[in-house]
Amino acid sequence: MAVRCASAKKATEIKVLDLTEVTSFTDYFVLCSAANARQGHAICDEIEKGLKEIGERPVSIEGYEAGEWILMDYGDFLVHVFSSTARSFYDLERLWRHAKAVEIPAD
Repeated sequence: MAVRCASAKKATEIKVLDLTEVTSFTDYFVLCSAANARQGHAICDEIEKGLKEIGERPVSIEGYEAGEWILMDYGDFLVHVFSSTARSFYDLERLWRHAKAVEIPAD
């Protein structure tokens, strides 16, 4: 659902990483990029709305105001909405390179 919602708001570079064999604090990362803070807010809002409809509520949301890196914590998975600059700088794909990439089915 988070991937579908991000895609609906034109997020780019959407990736899902399976962290179940790498760490114990969460099972999955959903990563995506936004062209600007306004789009980042729209992506975050759509994800929160879509997940709320299926009974999922975030434990916390960090970075919403600045919009450079919005972190949505849903316990079993974390959603990262990045600006292009922040995504390149923090490079979570490299940092968590031992995680398995999850194939995202086409709609």
